[in-house]
Amino acid sequence: MTHAPTTPNFRQNVREAMADAPLMEQMTTALTGSMARRAGAAGAVPEFDALRDAGRDLKNHVLEHLDVYLETYEQAVTDAGGHVHWAETAEEARAIILDICRKAGAKTVNKGKSMISEEIGLNDYLEENGVKPVETDLGEYIIQLRKETPSHIIAPAMHVNVPQWREAFRKFHPHLPQDRDLEGLDKLLLEARGELRRKYFEAEVGITGANMLIAETGQSVIVTNEGNGDLSQSLAKVHIVLASLEKIVPTLEDASTVLRLLARSATGQEMSVYTTFSSGPRRAEDPDGPEEYHVVLLDNGRSEMLGSDFQDMLRCIRCGACMNHCPVYRAVGGHAYGWVYPGPMGAVLTPALIGVTQGGNLPNASTFCGRCEEVCPMRIPLPKMMRHWREREFERKLSPKGMRRGMGAWAWAARRPGLYRIGASLAARALRLLGAGSIRRLPLAGRAWTQTRDFPAPQKGGTFLAQWNPDAEGRRKGGAA
Repeated sequence: MTHAPTTPNFRQNVREAMADAPLMEQMTTALTGSMARRAGAAGAVPEFDALRDAGRDLKNHVLEHLDVYLETYEQAVTDAGGHVHWAETAEEARAIILDICRKAGAKTVNKGKSMISEEIGLNDYLEENGVKPVETDLGEYIIQLRKETPSHIIAPAMHVNVPQWREAFRKFHPHLPQDRDLEGLDKLLLEARGELRRKYFEAEVGITGANMLIAETGQSVIVTNEGNGDLSQSLAKVHIVLASLEKIVPTLEDASTVLRLLARSATGQEMSVYTTFSSGPRRAEDPDGPEEYHVVLLDNGRSEMLGSDFQDMLRCIRCGACMNHCPVYRAVGGHAYGWVYPGPMGAVLTPALIGVTQGGNLPNASTFCGRCEEVCPMRIPLPKMMRHWREREFERKLSPKGMRRGMGAWAWAARRPGLYRIGASLAARALRLLGAGSIRRLPLAGRAWTQTRDFPAPQKGGTFLAQWNPDAEGRRKGGAA
């Protein structure tokens, strides 16, 4: 399984994805109803927009005082008997986790779903150093068997259809009868449960991510629909929480505000099935829990986003709503984006974490329809930040030469209004000759557009300028200037 960024191949990734008919069918199936579920859950709460404002203001406040809340959180964790480890880079985070595992004598590690562990390439690193990681989230378990990366931050195996799921179980569970019945979803789920149940008792270390870290109590919060996170962190001797710096919220009341937004935006639920608060190692009177509790706080470029044009991205609560509503993501799937974070949020976050040289293609994967910002529970201005990345890409001459030349030609014409109007009028007339309503095939440079979609033909009635200002046509033909 590779975690190396492949975003420079974004165009090739897109072509391969759109040529994959089973993938396109599965994406349509998986995302059907997601927008309606989110709209229904949000509409059932009259104060939902007020909650979004509160969530935005809360995260803005935290980002303005992040150092204070991080120090408060560290002290609270320490007071509860836990340990906080600070990791500036992915390399440091991996080394810290491996050291904890070795001290615990761990041969296997159970993992709850964690996009941060994907970001730092933790699974590969642990395996290379003799520690076997086992993904316990069902979607993550399936793609671990298939040696793939997540295609969605909430539903990592969204791209896998049922026959592919069945094939993976037959291939990677060779100890089970090959002629067993796996035709129903219930049978697949029971088999996964049986395989994972025994692994919970074998692992010496459990690793989870964190949806939030609460400064006043030192607690980490995870939300799941399967309960795997609870078993991973309560049965192992050592619990490691891996989280990025911006996951901090000040109080339990603030956490409840985020929870009211999270599930409704992510899956259309009022609340996730499990919402688990963890704090420190097991106490003498506790019936279960880990003997050691560690929190690894990762920076990995986030502190550089503070005070920049991209600070608002640090408000993200990883609900995935922007992906579910994005026409580009829905058309190509998550793997086309080439790294951990796909969709609109990935188009902003990825260049910030790995650099615009490698991630600069992604902000161009947008129609700027604005759906992502419209549904974001934290009101993150994703289109605005994608434009900022496009500007940086253009300034550094990283965008394709054809695009830069085209923009240069457009700018030259735009500075000459009379010539621009003539050109726009002639182009509209030529396009009308190619079709009415929509154009199936464009010539020359337009061919790539119509390989996968139709091009809307200009409507009758002249150019937009002529309709907006009817006198413009007369003036151009010799009327008064």
